[in-house]
Amino acid sequence: MRKGLKPAAGVAALVLAATACGGGGSQNETVELRFSWWGADDRHSTTQEVIKRFEEAHPDINVTGEYTDWSSYWDRLATNAAANDAPDIMTQEERYLREYAERGALLDLNEVSDQLDTSKLDELVMGGGELNGARYAVPTGVNAFTIMADPQAFEEAGVEMPDDETWTWQDYVDISARITEGTDGEIVGTQTPGFNEQSFQIYARQREQALYDAEGALNFDQSTMTEYWEHIKSLHEENGAPGAAKSVELESGGPDQSVLADNSGAMAAFWTNQLGTMEETSGRDLELLRFPGESASAQAGTFFKPAMFYSISAGTEHPEEAATFVDFLLNDKKAAELILADRGLPANTDLREQLMDQLPEADAESAEFLNEIEGDVAGAVPPPPIGAGDVVDITMRINEDLMFGEITPEEASQRWMSEVKKATGGE
Repeated sequence: MRKGLKPAAGVAALVLAATACGGGGSQNETVELRFSWWGADDRHSTTQEVIKRFEEAHPDINVTGEYTDWSSYWDRLATNAAANDAPDIMTQEERYLREYAERGALLDLNEVSDQLDTSKLDELVMGGGELNGARYAVPTGVNAFTIMADPQAFEEAGVEMPDDETWTWQDYVDISARITEGTDGEIVGTQTPGFNEQSFQIYARQREQALYDAEGALNFDQSTMTEYWEHIKSLHEENGAPGAAKSVELESGGPDQSVLADNSGAMAAFWTNQLGTMEETSGRDLELLRFPGESASAQAGTFFKPAMFYSISAGTEHPEEAATFVDFLLNDKKAAELILADRGLPANTDLREQLMDQLPEADAESAEFLNEIEGDVAGAVPPPPIGAGDVVDITMRINEDLMFGEITPEEASQRWMSEVKKATGGE
């Protein structure tokens, strides 16, 4: 989830027309559809099995899979879309959804509502696929950004696990420092969350603000971001997080080289769908915690994030059949039993509940956590602006400069807002 890319070259130059994307054929012939996604080999094999089951139920529709790894996906999709050869059904990610929607590349799914039932999909993530009254995408599944904690590390440090319903941001700093001190630095309190703009998203929402508004413009006060950077700076000054150089090294190493992975730290910020991988890597049982500050603020900052989206090409010759396939992916129990939590915990809330006993233990724990926090979630997060892929790099650079003491929290907020506005066309 953290690894972001700049929008693929060529997307900005899309010139799309309603040309054949899924192949020709009359009503008496088999309809040919193309479906694109990214992922590892296990996702590819699972999705092919889902396609097989769909075709068995719909013998008049054939679906051809087009898949690649994440790093290649966006260049390939942009190239195909610019050539009026986009797949009929495509997997989308929130950072690029607005780009494709505003260039006319995506079908308004309200036009195929008879074939695509969204009544059971989680309303707390549905807003992420909506722009200007149109619905360009539906969520595959649900994640939440959390503080992942290692109870064994807390025990070794002689520090009690926090009450995540009441702890504050200052508690987070203090507890992290106590863990480092209690182990003479052998276990660090936390890996800094400052590299990920979604931790600030939570901080802003706690103050009834947000990272972006519905139009993609920044939607928070500069003073709010300055206060956030002050907390991040305190983590390092009080030794609750690793030093600047070590923090940069940890971030570049990804989850597999995080402080939780090698048991050298007690906490780190991750998405709920990463729990199983992190437990396997660390060899320990980990616990999901709410971000600090939830109870002390105007509203909870926690939000549900669509793990990814399904969209339909505006140029498909077969919108109804494409919608039928998307409906199968989201609402068919046989499909859900294969996919499980591979694309996030099911967006269909009924299926999410029905599949609890079939989910791997970590995914079931994540589902229970989502159920616990659901009542506190204050609405969906709108799609980020065009250029949001650049925000990942901007945040990392500014957090790095802050840790090394090259800028103050106030300068960090000024720079972040200025650079993000420039990257997203806000000024």
